[in-house]
Amino acid sequence: MIPLGDASRRPLHMPVITWLLILTNFAVFFLELANGDAFITRWSVIPAQIVAGRHLETILTAMFMHGGWIHILGNMLYLYVFGPEIEDVMGPISYLVFYLLGGLVASLAQVYADPGSTIPNLGASGAIAAVMGAFLITFPRDRIRTVLAMGWFIQITALPAVLLIGVWFLLQLLNQFGALVAMDTSGVAYMAHIGGFAFGLLLGRVFEIRRRRQPYDLPGGMG
Repeated sequence: MIPLGDASRRPLHMPVITWLLILTNFAVFFLELANGDAFITRWSVIPAQIVAGRHLETILTAMFMHGGWIHILGNMLYLYVFGPEIEDVMGPISYLVFYLLGGLVASLAQVYADPGSTIPNLGASGAIAAVMGAFLITFPRDRIRTVLAMGWFIQITALPAVLLIGVWFLLQLLNQFGALVAMDTSGVAYMAHIGGFAFGLLLGRVFEIRRRRQPYDLPGGMG
């Protein structure tokens, strides 16, 4: 399932912070391409180093880094789909604080889950998971335009946010359980996704300083 956008509403305010976050992530990614593996290793979260009290700044820097084009394009698509509406109800400053705290909690959740790991962890997905958690609790009935691909069958449909995000979160839980059982060392930070999502789900409303809006019908009858 590939989300394309909210079919139920549009933000009333320009999502400046969301776009700045997307641009920053791409800028850092180009720095990675220019500086190679040494740059990635230095600025990624390595749980064993965090536990030892070293390179604590990577908890912040790692959330703007990515492991490849598919990684960053996927993450930025999800941020583009779910970020503007949450920024709209939080306001730009509150939203930025929420995003960064969500990424921080996500990184710490991954460190807690595997404190001895020396595998670099990087990516915005923990912070974006927090945004998705906030979206689920705020706009669960919004319909999200989504690409469904099953083999050769491809269709664009509108799915309820609670279904789309719920399935995504269930997959994170299953993958984390599978990684524990198989002692997977691939470096995919499923626990960061879970931790960030839980943060957004539990505390997203705290950051909402603007009144939530009712959805309106868009051309074509999607509401």
